[in-house]
Amino acid sequence: MLTLLKSLADPCRLRLVDLLLRGEFTVQELTRMLGMGQSRISRHLKILTEAGVLNVKRQGTWSYYRAGEGNPLFAAMLPALEQGLARLPEREDDLAALARILEERRSRSQQFFDRNALQWDDLCRALLPVSDYLERLLAAVPDKVPVLEVGVGTGSLLLELATGARQVIGVDHSPAMLEEARRRVEAAGLEKVELRLGEMTHLPLPNESVGCVVVNMVLHHAPDPPAVLREIRRVLAPDGLLLVADLTRHEREWVREQLADQWLGFEEDELRVWLQSAGFAATTMERIAPAAGREGVLLVRGAIGKISA
Repeated sequence: MLTLLKSLADPCRLRLVDLLLRGEFTVQELTRMLGMGQSRISRHLKILTEAGVLNVKRQGTWSYYRAGEGNPLFAAMLPALEQGLARLPEREDDLAALARILEERRSRSQQFFDRNALQWDDLCRALLPVSDYLERLLAAVPDKVPVLEVGVGTGSLLLELATGARQVIGVDHSPAMLEEARRRVEAAGLEKVELRLGEMTHLPLPNESVGCVVVNMVLHHAPDPPAVLREIRRVLAPDGLLLVADLTRHEREWVREQLADQWLGFEEDELRVWLQSAGFAATTMERIAPAAGREGVLLVRGAIGKISA
């Protein structure tokens, strides 16, 4: 108990906790948010981590910090602590700095996809091929319900989704990607497919308006995956289904630059925690092992209530 209380008895460390309750960030990002030197920030992060206040997720040579529940006493204190953090004198500036960091992540991603829309499909197949999973993903999509695809890209999945859906809505934050998707939709004559420009964390749909949400190889590009899952929960009907296909954890750091990946895939446990926090009471996960020369894939099903067979 003494170690925990000592770790929190510092204004800078309280500011770090406040920020890291809102997302996962690197040391470099935190130094920019607080306007302090890296050695000072690193020392504070070490103290908080050793006290069980923070978790560290290592992805290649990058380390992401996030406030966690490794210390049961800290978890029990958190509701009262958050009330105090809301009164920190620097809080308004800190949250504005956090928003700028997330916007930089989002802007880098959008600019990359706008530049590479024409060759995106070929680029993915050549640089980071994945094990076969699409048949299993599509088989899980329910028939006769409105389907939302988040991060539609060039629309390569829209034709299959439109086969059994009542309506398909595709959302992407890249105008260039949407234009490619629109050409594909028009060429196929898909009248029940609608494309919308929007962010993953601010979907242009009403509450509880779709019966299924498909997120295909998109979450590893998201600046803030937990925020994406919370937003999906908002637009999903109470009896709806979330389907996620994404990469299992890997160590190919070059994807950050060449494919605009924010995360080097995911572990099942972290996805399960994020889904539960977003309000998905039931989840199932299937791990598709990597074939020769390909990356492994996680297939995730999430529901607010019970998952039907």
